[in-house]
Amino acid sequence: MAEELKIYTKGGDKGETSLLGGTRVAKSHERVEAYGNLDELNSFIGLIRDQEIDAHYRAVLIRIQECLFVAEALVARDPEKQTRNLPSLSAEDILMLEKEIDEMNEELPSLTNFILPGGHPIVSYCHLARTVCRRAERSLIRLNQESPVEDIIIQLLNRLSDYLFVLARKTGKDTGAIETPWITQK
Repeated sequence: MAEELKIYTKGGDKGETSLLGGTRVAKSHERVEAYGNLDELNSFIGLIRDQEIDAHYRAVLIRIQECLFVAEALVARDPEKQTRNLPSLSAEDILMLEKEIDEMNEELPSLTNFILPGGHPIVSYCHLARTVCRRAERSLIRLNQESPVEDIIIQLLNRLSDYLFVLARKTGKDTGAIETPWITQK
């Protein structure tokens, strides 16, 4: 029988946490910030998945959440220490996002202007997730400047933000939301 994970350990009561591999770091460490942003993104993806959306998109979002959990684990490990075998991301994960983007785009009108986020709660949730995704990507790039981050994780987030933008447009179309173009004031 597997040992139950205890929710609280009291190990972080003084502002530190452990990376995978056991190294203690401040909770404000760039690595903790990066995997925390991934965790927040994963939660927003769950919020989208909980909406009344097509079952296909719900299944894709679950796969994305699984990829994000893998990315979180990879970022949470101490790169200086050997850790247990972790799952990995692959080029197929990126290709899946690209395929989904292309299929949704086939059903959407061409973009001629930037569009303002909103029009329906599902659309807004997608845009919120997209902006959190971009923040997570920026934090990974900052981390990568001081400690290596696997290229595939940054690629995944770059493609995921594109996916979330197109998903916002597609769910907007599916719900009858009107896209509001951004028109500059002259």
